[in-house]
Amino acid sequence: MVSRKKVQKKRKPLKFKTISIKLTARQKKSLTNYCKSRRTTPNKIIKKSLAPLLQKYVDLEINHTNTKVNQLELFNLE
Repeated sequence: MVSRKKVQKKRKPLKFKTISIKLTARQKKSLTNYCKSRRTTPNKIIKKSLAPLLQKYVDLEINHTNTKVNQLELFNLE
């Protein structure tokens, strides 16, 4: 008898975007020391601290208008 492996559906690959930030030497040293003390990585620390802020704004709709705040109604063509 030949045993067959179950064929699993391929998962859709996740798309990741890269964001870069600049830290001072002191901030970088502080971040690495914090990570060493918690036995984790800087990426995980940053993602964990940003998660509560970013969860709120996933479905937020932003409306942009082209009118300036201090523009007179006289020149507004809309």
